[in-house]
Amino acid sequence: MEITDFHAVRCAILTISDTRSLENDQSGKYLAEKLTEHQHHLVEHAICRDEPDQINHQINRLLEMQPFCLITTGGTGLAKRDVTYETLRQRIKQEIPGFGELFRMLSYKEVGSRAMVSRAFAGFTEENVLLFVLPGSKNACQTALENLILPELPHLFVERTKKG
Repeated sequence: MEITDFHAVRCAILTISDTRSLENDQSGKYLAEKLTEHQHHLVEHAICRDEPDQINHQINRLLEMQPFCLITTGGTGLAKRDVTYETLRQRIKQEIPGFGELFRMLSYKEVGSRAMVSRAFAGFTEENVLLFVLPGSKNACQTALENLILPELPHLFVERTKKG
């Protein structure tokens, strides 16, 4: 099997925000539309407040749907209310450090030094789910999805699911 072969991947999206609803969540809608356009299977798009208990509850509920990839958007900044990083970082068993590094590099080209405050990261959870934690802006989600996630998702799927 070639790494470049396409593999449709089961994906879930969780928007983490104190102000967004499913109706006005432009970032989550964008992610859902693009994943579907690229022939991936969206199992659910959910939303919750930036509260550790709510985040963990929604993550656990989404994991029951057995996605290979779970993308969160929102709560990665440095505001006192932003607890997404602390809540989700502890779920990572195997980090993909290059994702955060490349995301901040690409973001720097777009927004300058503000990119350094992004705490976006990725890795595999204990349940072997690929977790991407993205900022809440639609532009940031577009940067991550188009430049990093979509090009590498089939490769990551093959690497993580091959036998031996």
